[in-house]
Amino acid sequence: MSTMKGVVLPGNRQVDIRDFEVQEPGHGQVLVRMKASSLCGSDLRAIYRPTDQGVGAEAYQGVIAGHEPCGIIERVGPGVQRFQAGDRVVIYHIAGCGVCRNCRSGWMISCTDENHGRAAYGWQRDGGHAEFVIAEERTLVALPAELTYLDGAMVACGVGTAYAACQRAGVSGRDDVLVTGLGPVGLGAALLCQAMGARVVGVEYVAERRELARRLGIAEVVGPEEGDVLSQLQAKTNGNGFEVAIDCSGNADARHLCLQAAREWGRVVYVGEGGTVSFAPSPLLIHKQLTLYGSWVCSIQQMEELVEHLVRWKLHPDVMVTHRFTLEQAREAYELFDSGLTGKVAIVWND
Repeated sequence: MSTMKGVVLPGNRQVDIRDFEVQEPGHGQVLVRMKASSLCGSDLRAIYRPTDQGVGAEAYQGVIAGHEPCGIIERVGPGVQRFQAGDRVVIYHIAGCGVCRNCRSGWMISCTDENHGRAAYGWQRDGGHAEFVIAEERTLVALPAELTYLDGAMVACGVGTAYAACQRAGVSGRDDVLVTGLGPVGLGAALLCQAMGARVVGVEYVAERRELARRLGIAEVVGPEEGDVLSQLQAKTNGNGFEVAIDCSGNADARHLCLQAAREWGRVVYVGEGGTVSFAPSPLLIHKQLTLYGSWVCSIQQMEELVEHLVRWKLHPDVMVTHRFTLEQAREAYELFDSGLTGKVAIVWND
């Protein structure tokens, strides 16, 4: 049996590269040769930085990291029905039990059988920071030829998460949309909302990320260097506020700002993980008749929709990738991504 290199994240900002055996796919499984495996902010927050690496759905089990994998099928196991060797695939990053109500509706992220069925790639089962990964056929999404492997890695979590938030809010060309936090998920949300026809205004406090957003075509980007942020936002909507506000930062002030800047009867979506928020419900939520959503990743059916739409819109989310590394450079990749000054960071294979 051949061996491969894989990345393990023991916590406390450590990265280990170890040797692993390349496994054979079992029933209903495929062996995928990795082509792109990007880094996610939740990896930093819950696995890379802390020494206590989470409980429940975020419990890291010391497996090969990486939950944004995309590649090409090397071999298929018995019982595989739809896919075959040579197919380009995105891997939906949670393998659910397949039989609970959420799994049967495509929401494996919300699988209720955490003891026996639910296992996220890169968290409870081996993920994409390796040369190969074993994947369940039920977690595969076909990658259209028009999209790159890096596009697919973006879809596997970050842009898929952004798309689900846009869907929850029903974003359309009628809307002024506020996006707070222009990290990778926020950039993805902004690009998708623009593709859907909405006008987008982004808020970001990190200068490097504001500049990246502008380079990617998000023209209206607000930061504190030009004065009070809420006043700037009110001026951009003639005091009416935004039909939709999406927080992708997890920051308490940004979450509060979304409620303040939303217009009456508007829709607010919280996407960014972690942190807290405190607000007075009467003036900010009840009296404004707002709808407040929480949105967590996407369904596999939404992911299939998304890759189809990206082709139609001629939108390549790989434009958000500012730094590419080899697998052997994984430590450098995580250190740079942890600085908070980049766009998306990815491990790529060029063979």
